[in-house]
Amino acid sequence: MENLKAKYENNILTLYLIGHIDSSNAAKVEEAATEERSKAPDAKELILDAQDLKYISSAGLRVILRIRKSRADVRIINVSPEVYEILDMTGFTEMIKVEKAYRVISVDGCEQIGQGANGAVYRIDPDTIVKVYVNPDSLPDIRRERELARKALILGIPTAIPYDVVRVGDGYGSVFELLNAKSFAKILTEDASKLDEVAHMSVDLLKKIHSTIVPDGDMPSMKGVALKWAKFMLDYLPKEKAEKLVRLVEEVPEDPHLLHGDYHLKNVMIQDGEVLLIDMDTLCTGHPVFEFASAYNAYQGYSCVDHETVHRFLGITYEQGREFWNKTLQYYFDDRTPEKIEKIAEKAELIGYTRIMRRSIRRGGLEDETEKVFIEFCRKRILELLDSVDTLLF
Repeated sequence: MENLKAKYENNILTLYLIGHIDSSNAAKVEEAATEERSKAPDAKELILDAQDLKYISSAGLRVILRIRKSRADVRIINVSPEVYEILDMTGFTEMIKVEKAYRVISVDGCEQIGQGANGAVYRIDPDTIVKVYVNPDSLPDIRRERELARKALILGIPTAIPYDVVRVGDGYGSVFELLNAKSFAKILTEDASKLDEVAHMSVDLLKKIHSTIVPDGDMPSMKGVALKWAKFMLDYLPKEKAEKLVRLVEEVPEDPHLLHGDYHLKNVMIQDGEVLLIDMDTLCTGHPVFEFASAYNAYQGYSCVDHETVHRFLGITYEQGREFWNKTLQYYFDDRTPEKIEKIAEKAELIGYTRIMRRSIRRGGLEDETEKVFIEFCRKRILELLDSVDTLLF
């Protein structure tokens, strides 16, 4: 039927409402909807997609009411402002979950100014940036990140809160207002002489993050995630070594202090002299060793075999990445001797290489000759570090 189409996928039945639905065709729309529902009696969810619905009259609304009578969990998505006004005026928004359609934007030709584990950040105009998520079904991720960012802001961490959700291609993005903000990575690519200054600012913010105590249960613990990385190695390292790795992670106590989880030059920005943290979906709690492991990977670990990786990711050279990593440790642990700082670096390396070796294997790296070289480098380095690291604490 031209006013109703259907799709049944992953136990979800979606009915697409199309064009104008009024007294002239409402009965046929209801008949078609009933037929489609009979074909999917085990559907766990029923969705009415109104993306192509231009108008609905009272006769059409009564069809929706009858559907709701037999299926209380039905929801309407992709509702245009015009149709939403009708649903709102008639009280439907109080009876049925209604989700407005999202504004559609394009990032074609836009400058990429940030990069995180789950998405990339683009500047779409002088005042505005958008984080585009890798996962096309990212609405739950967006809601989660917004809540984490809100909690971080309440705790005193300088960050930007998204104010809009948009469609970008087949996926979604969060929109932030960041007037003329510039990432630390951009600053260094424009002027390498500012490396020391940027390192100081980066460490100042990192110390602020790590000194922040998170209320119990507000954010996930990083230790549990790291323990999964370590246990994965039981199948890829000698038994004694793998068990030691697991034990080292298990011996790290739970820690209520805040971690960013993906802290690097593209996730820190400066706006009007204020340093801001972005890409908040990785926020968690735990011992700083897990944060430094992630930072080490960004500046060195992922580039251990192909030294151009860090340039493709952050726009800096491998040597600059090493210098920035060393300065980060030096300024953060300014009360420690060089020997003790080196020991801390080894602990971060151990967790960092464990993480990226697991990641590469899970992505099919053992079937790719280039990745196999990368995996073997990580494995060799993990074994070397396990000979010298007896605790992850510092």
